Amino acid sequence: MDAQTLVDERGELWLTLAPLWLEREPGERDYARMIEIIERHQLTLRELEWIFRLELAPVLARHQMSVVGEWRHFDDHKLMKQLVAHNLRLTGWRRKSWALFSGLTTMMTRHRWNELVVRLMVERGEMP
Repeated sequence: MDAQTLVDERGELWLTLAPLWLEREPGERDYARMIEIIERHQLTLRELEWIFRLELAPVLARHQMSVVGEWRHFDDHKLMKQLVAHNLRLTGWRRKSWALFSGLTTMMTRHRWNELVVRLMVERGEMP
């Protein structure tokens, strides 16, 4: 897959989910927007989990752990370049390595992710 295809297929989703890694807790509008975009992409929960663990977390966790990282908002252009570069290299042993260590890269954001998944399941009528 080439860079433009990645941006076309995932860019909007990636940028919409990126606030899960910011310093502030996502608000109602943030979660509603995330659900709207997820539904537009017609992703299963399993597909979404792997996007979270393999495509997003390795890049965004670095921002969380960095002393000089971005905490209040992301520069969308810079972030998109980082996400595309990461995902272009995400093959073979790199994919397996990130899958193995994804618990570490998602640890600080897992509570927000779980909240999003619950809201998504309610939206889809999969939970009361």
